[in-house]
Amino acid sequence: MTNEARQTGSAEIDIDQFLKIDLRVARVVKAELVEGADKLLKLTLDAGGDTRTVFAGIRGAYEPAELEGRLVVLVANLKPRKMRFGTSEGMILAASGDGTGVYLLRPDDGAEPGMRAR
Repeated sequence: MTNEARQTGSAEIDIDQFLKIDLRVARVVKAELVEGADKLLKLTLDAGGDTRTVFAGIRGAYEPAELEGRLVVLVANLKPRKMRFGTSEGMILAASGDGTGVYLLRPDDGAEPGMRAR
């Protein structure tokens, strides 16, 4: 196990396991507050002709209006999860640390919805 894996408590995976994760560029088409949820935003994503609904725990860090039109990275093959507010059809990637907030990972200019991250 690498030092980094030991420090984070993460188990190492091999390349074949990593390649099972389908990371796609997606555009936020619509972002909405979720009534009755303090931390969630409901995002409608365009993943290149495939529209997804994702509930993301980023409400404290982002206002819905600032997300619309923005590119994000979507875990596209995550099993849908039924939640009290609806079904989440993926996950968007974000970074966070001890008390530092939440930061969405953003593809560079030129990336298009549906492109696979490799």
